[in-house]
Amino acid sequence: MKKKLLAMMCSLVMVCGLFGGCDGSTQTTTEETVETEAEMETSEDEKTTDETAQAEADAETEDTSVGEEEEATLTDDTVIRIGSLSGPTTMGLVQLMEDSGNGESVGNYEFTIATAADEITTALVKGELDIILIPANAASTLYNKTEGGVTVLDINTLSVLYLVTGDETVNSIEDLSGRTVYLPSKGTTPDYALQYLLAGYGVTDCTLEYKSESSEVAAILAEDPTAIGLLPQPFVTVACNQNEALRVAVDINEAWNTLQEQQGTDNALVTGVTIVRTEFLEEHEEAVLNFMSERKASAEEAITDVEHTAELVAEAGIVGSAAIAEKAIPECNIVYIDGEEMKEKLSGYLEVLYSQSPDMVGGALPGEDFYYIAE
Repeated sequence: MKKKLLAMMCSLVMVCGLFGGCDGSTQTTTEETVETEAEMETSEDEKTTDETAQAEADAETEDTSVGEEEEATLTDDTVIRIGSLSGPTTMGLVQLMEDSGNGESVGNYEFTIATAADEITTALVKGELDIILIPANAASTLYNKTEGGVTVLDINTLSVLYLVTGDETVNSIEDLSGRTVYLPSKGTTPDYALQYLLAGYGVTDCTLEYKSESSEVAAILAEDPTAIGLLPQPFVTVACNQNEALRVAVDINEAWNTLQEQQGTDNALVTGVTIVRTEFLEEHEEAVLNFMSERKASAEEAITDVEHTAELVAEAGIVGSAAIAEKAIPECNIVYIDGEEMKEKLSGYLEVLYSQSPDMVGGALPGEDFYYIAE
């Protein structure tokens, strides 16, 4: 009995010792595991932090590289001499003019604003200007005169023409039958456009009275609101502001497009284009391409930020006040159209003029080399 009791006590001691040993081992292992996991988490956190820092450093390096590449993309720092007319063509250019004056443009530019196309076309032929913005038919004529010496880069304005009068009975081209219309300069875009529309709408008894410039037509309308005048913007807005009896009777662009639909054609009424001396383009294509990019941005700015553009237009002396400019700009059809679309619209327009009279485009339609299509 004593032996059995002793054996049982020994077994109990061994079991207690065994369980005691397990408890100690488990605690130690758990602490070691926690410490190991904590070390791993710390290591992972440090690794993640290091990787994040490295990624940010790489991104900063990449951003710096991109910025440096963008600044270095224009290797040709040639000064481009640009001429434009005091009107809608320059309105789409004023933002670039401001950027250039502030040293914020990528390219280097000098700007000249003229009141007559002859001033800047002559300067271009003499090599005194490199790029000019002029009426579409004048560009074609210059191409023929210089035997391919100029190339068109883009269309900068579509129609800016309107029939203005205080006569409430005039609301269409057909209403011009038996009337007199005052318009600026024979042989210019307003003249060609109106003659085309009169013929297209079957009006044969309209008298065209030519004046030397748009301001003279505006003066006639100011004195006699019942007179009918064909004016471009911004003269339309100026005239209507000076005499509340005046109004826009016919949007020439709408009348043109309606006639195109009736005839089953799709030729746009193009007012202004941007051309470059072909020799200059060949020698400085990179600089010209950059100018096209900056001119596009300037045109878009003119459309989207009318208030600021109006201030610049007034500062440039194109319009007497920013308030009038702000009203006129949305009606000026300022655009930037290049490439194949430019070629399609411009060639179609020149064909319309050529069908009226070859002299309107310089005696012949321009060749394929007239249209610049960037590769």
